[in-house]
Amino acid sequence: MNTFELYFKLGLQHILDIQGYDHILFVLALCAVFTGRDWKKILILVTAFTIGHSLTLALATFKIVNVRSDVIEFLIPVTIAITAFMTILKPRPSSGRGVQLNYFFALFFGLIHGLGFSNYLRELLGKEASIWQPLLAFNLGLEAGQLVIVGAFLLLTSILVGIAGVNKRDWALVVSSMVLGVALVLMLETKFW
Repeated sequence: MNTFELYFKLGLQHILDIQGYDHILFVLALCAVFTGRDWKKILILVTAFTIGHSLTLALATFKIVNVRSDVIEFLIPVTIAITAFMTILKPRPSSGRGVQLNYFFALFFGLIHGLGFSNYLRELLGKEASIWQPLLAFNLGLEAGQLVIVGAFLLLTSILVGIAGVNKRDWALVVSSMVLGVALVLMLETKFW
């Protein structure tokens, strides 16, 4: 297995690992108000998150940014809770400026999530002669994993909303409420003070 393939698989596994379900929760909270026909908006949101994630992974890998891991482990569920709460307040997709605000949140919260994995990745990449290719491969794996999660979620949403007749707004509220509940528990478990 070449270096690119190895790090791509690591990125994919990182996002799909059920033990690291914080990323999955965030992506679900981010996409809860959308259906399959909103795929362009979802792709932009998920990519904005990946860009933020990638940026802090790179900055931490080059030791430009260093934040206490216990603070980051607390902030990650805070970002999930905020995203879920925003959806509860407005369980329909926004148009215009509202969507742009979602892109900003996805990018900014991606910065925080990227710091959560940076120490482990820095150790892995420290053994590589050049870290650019592994870093790119890892981040492409993350993006692919997020798209798998989004695809599965949209399929479930299409079945429940489109076929079974579940109200789209109610579905968004249920998903966001469940994600918010888990995020609050995670916040209590990871408080750093």
